[in-house]
Amino acid sequence: MKRGYDPQEHLNLGRALAPLRDEGILILGSGLSYHNLSRFDASAARASSQFDEWLQDSLLNLEPTERLDQLIHWTRAPAARIRHPREDHFIPLMVVVGAAEQDPATLVYHEKEFFGGITVSSFRFGN
Repeated sequence: MKRGYDPQEHLNLGRALAPLRDEGILILGSGLSYHNLSRFDASAARASSQFDEWLQDSLLNLEPTERLDQLIHWTRAPAARIRHPREDHFIPLMVVVGAAEQDPATLVYHEKEFFGGITVSSFRFGN
């Protein structure tokens, strides 16, 4: 990750890595759709659910250009800074989306009671 966590820079980094996918190389963005260690319990249930709904809608239902715009401006999402006081666990998603820019997303994991009440999701892009 680049210092400053600029979403656009990380989308561009993913675009630069995209040709590796044609060589069979998996581009993995490791993180979590929720990362606020001071609220890792049921007190964050509503905030985690709101952000997760926004994230699922952005990744699963929007056209690629709209999806990119939503991700660039992710801090405008409901409860964004409650979910991610710092971007370090969210920015890897930008790299993956940049690499799979036109590919549809698939929800591969979703849990509403993770660590006692937070909602988390994981996604895959392409085949």
